[in-house]
Amino acid sequence: MIKLPGLIDPHVHLREPGATHKEDFDSGTSAALAGGITTVLAMPNTKPPIFDAETLDLALNAAKQKARCDYGQFVGAGPANANWNESGREALPLQAAGLKMYLDSTFGELRLDDMTLWMPHFENYPKNMPIVAHSESRSMAAAILFAAIYDRPVHIAHISLKEEVLLIKAARERGIKVTCEVCPHHLFLTKEDIPAISHGHPGRGEVRPRLATKEDVDALWRNLDVIDCFATDHAPHTIAEKDSDNPPPGFPGLETILPLLLTAVNDKRLTLNVLIEKMYTNPKRIFNLPDQPETWVEVDEDSIHEIKASEQLTRCGWTPFEGWQVKGKVRKVVLRGKTAFEDGKILAPAGYGKNVRG
Repeated sequence: MIKLPGLIDPHVHLREPGATHKEDFDSGTSAALAGGITTVLAMPNTKPPIFDAETLDLALNAAKQKARCDYGQFVGAGPANANWNESGREALPLQAAGLKMYLDSTFGELRLDDMTLWMPHFENYPKNMPIVAHSESRSMAAAILFAAIYDRPVHIAHISLKEEVLLIKAARERGIKVTCEVCPHHLFLTKEDIPAISHGHPGRGEVRPRLATKEDVDALWRNLDVIDCFATDHAPHTIAEKDSDNPPPGFPGLETILPLLLTAVNDKRLTLNVLIEKMYTNPKRIFNLPDQPETWVEVDEDSIHEIKASEQLTRCGWTPFEGWQVKGKVRKVVLRGKTAFEDGKILAPAGYGKNVRG
């Protein structure tokens, strides 16, 4: 049995408000605990999106009632909400996990059509609070340029390509304040795996960023020292939605990230210290997260088992890693001195989770 700190997932979609048939703060934080994760940071592209005081309160009130592990809620950058230092709005960034900027395609109040809309966010959002960018390739390069121009940190979500990791490496060597994360599906799957994970339903292979080539995956593994965090981008959709004629992109990941990475540790692809660095030490520092006293995770590192969606707590009912043999199983999670999960059972009550900005 090995003992890990309470792990942090800085990138999850918990679908509340607006799509709780896929997930909510109850089911999502239960899945997190089952995966050895004691803090989750939720993304703002909900229905309605989280972009002002009213919508932030909507999400945080739901979390306060339902969350079983600790949580934070991002606010989203949009074309009409960049006056973060305006009287009456100064406190809003302090209540949020950070600012999420969707620099590629999105919709509604979070749509940033051109770079002139990015500028006031980089200017006005407090420099001590995180900015996270959903940006791919060229838009990622632009985000790094903005970090340099405005001399402020930016965190790049879910990198997936060789060109991206090499650009971040070059930027860091020049002193630009950029950090990044990678998701397990971009480390363990390529676009060649889509037929195997789709089971005749191509929509199950839909994810953003898309699954890449083996060359890209190999480049991520070769440059693990450039990657600051492992994050799931847990994006649950029901199996009926994934198998429909218009499948939404996204994979669940809260309950599979740790066994996949522990298997990689067993295979000598990374070390346990690196896993802890990228799932605890670095996200805690990057996102300015508080300590969780008396918090740890007990893992049976020798347990070999098969990933099965039927045994998971997420509501979506499927996983791209169905049937994978993994080594390492979460046995117990203690959160702030209370046993929150043990041998497959959630023991923390709804509402036990604390807001990391509370």
